[in-house]
Amino acid sequence: MAKKESTAQQEQQEQQEKDAERATINVTDGTLIPTKKEQGALSAWNLSFFGAIALLVILPIIEPDPYLKILSFVPDGLAATFGVTLVSIVFALIIGLFAGLGRVSAKKAVNRIATIYVEVIRGIPLLVQLFYIYYALGPLLKLKGPSAAVLAMSICYGAYMAEIFRAGIQAVPKGQMEAALALGMSRSTAMRRIIIPQTIRIILPHIGNEFIALLKDSSLVSILAVSDLLRRGREYASTSFRYFESYTVVALIYLVMTLFFSRLVAIMEEKLRHYGSHN
Repeated sequence: MAKKESTAQQEQQEQQEKDAERATINVTDGTLIPTKKEQGALSAWNLSFFGAIALLVILPIIEPDPYLKILSFVPDGLAATFGVTLVSIVFALIIGLFAGLGRVSAKKAVNRIATIYVEVIRGIPLLVQLFYIYYALGPLLKLKGPSAAVLAMSICYGAYMAEIFRAGIQAVPKGQMEAALALGMSRSTAMRRIIIPQTIRIILPHIGNEFIALLKDSSLVSILAVSDLLRRGREYASTSFRYFESYTVVALIYLVMTLFFSRLVAIMEEKLRHYGSHN
């Protein structure tokens, strides 16, 4: 009897250890991603998103000066913010793909170079990288504000994308590669035609989260004379001395953008999950 109880306790302890290993803590720089359980009218996402939009509509009506003037002053900065973000995310994906492939490469030299790149870049704050590329490398490479900003953000987020690609590649069952090799494909062909397409489907939600984080971090490029949303708001504040109103509008616009894209990420996750359950 005592042996049975001891065995049962041991099995329970082993199960608890396995559950602890499977448990993960997922903390990102992204915004609130709404789930199915949070789709009511009074959900946190709805209150935040529509509340921010309501303020952007009501404030210019109640007090046109300065809120309406601020809203008419910042649209070109909004375009610059999106431009820098979109170009940076494209280059970051390209860099991340090659660095991620290097991280899983069997060639030691390639693996070591990719790993050093990821560790070094992730160990340096983005703001420092922006200053370094603009002031240190800028004169040598003849980089101006927007190009220096895109280069710095692409290199920085490319390192994070590399880890996402690495995790996605390793999440694909090893039998996929073994089956492709058994069919006569080369390793590079199997990676290109079989592994990477499955990897992209796995990591798409994570790429969406990184896009949201990059959109928020794009506010840092204002220090490089890039006329983004934050810089335009700061320019208006410096000439009108309406700092509270200017930064309130800027903050609300950023909030609307990030919450909007968080909803798109949630929809994409749900569709991918539904697609996966039918395959």
